[in-house]
Amino acid sequence: MSQLEIHQIPVLSDNYVYLAHDLETGKTAVIDPAVGGPVIDALAAKGWTLSHILNTHHHADHTGANLELKQLTGCTIVGPKADRDRIPGIDVEVADGDTYQLGKATAQVFDVPGHTRGHNAYWFEESDALFCGDTLFALGCGRVFEGTHKQMWTSLSKLMNLPDATRIYCAHEYTQSNGRFALSVEPGNQDLVKRMAEVDQLRRQGLPTVPSTLGVEKATNPFLRPTSKNLQQTVGLVGAELVAVFAETRMRKDNF
Repeated sequence: MSQLEIHQIPVLSDNYVYLAHDLETGKTAVIDPAVGGPVIDALAAKGWTLSHILNTHHHADHTGANLELKQLTGCTIVGPKADRDRIPGIDVEVADGDTYQLGKATAQVFDVPGHTRGHNAYWFEESDALFCGDTLFALGCGRVFEGTHKQMWTSLSKLMNLPDATRIYCAHEYTQSNGRFALSVEPGNQDLVKRMAEVDQLRRQGLPTVPSTLGVEKATNPFLRPTSKNLQQTVGLVGAELVAVFAETRMRKDNF
């Protein structure tokens, strides 16, 4: 197993694309390439050669540059088996419980549907790095488009079992708006109040709030906190099943 050097590329209005470079072998993956130009520029600046694309799900702001980059570099495209028909240029299909080698760095694959019917997350344990697409955000989670609230809660619960030190490399800079909602449903969470002050300061300086860590998310992200009595009281579901609390919280966010 090997360590990754991770390079974050902001693209479009609020997307993050990532380069993951295996330091031992030089293999380099791009995760969810929305557009090609910034990826090509970043590879040139780093002196890296693209060998892989890792897609989390099919949306165009995650796969838009697949074919361009594959044609340019001959890279291998890896994506969710559950949605293989909608991943442009897919070569390798992976599913829950699989592992995939990026050089000598090992990704453990999780199926995390809800946002879309097929959605993967890739956890590189040795690098404390989770690439989770649009399933888990800093202070938020993906909108439930193609799956069910139960599926999304199951997916998030799966990710919550990872170590607290895991860095959350999500695909969007939504933290500030997510945080405003989070405060509306869990105003008594002092960890959240403190975190939002830090988030606001970062954004005033034009700095990213991503990656977060799983430990921070478990303490402040309402979508990981349906056990919170403060949250349950706000949404009027004290003592309810956790999936019901999660679903009500997600629906409130949809209309926030």
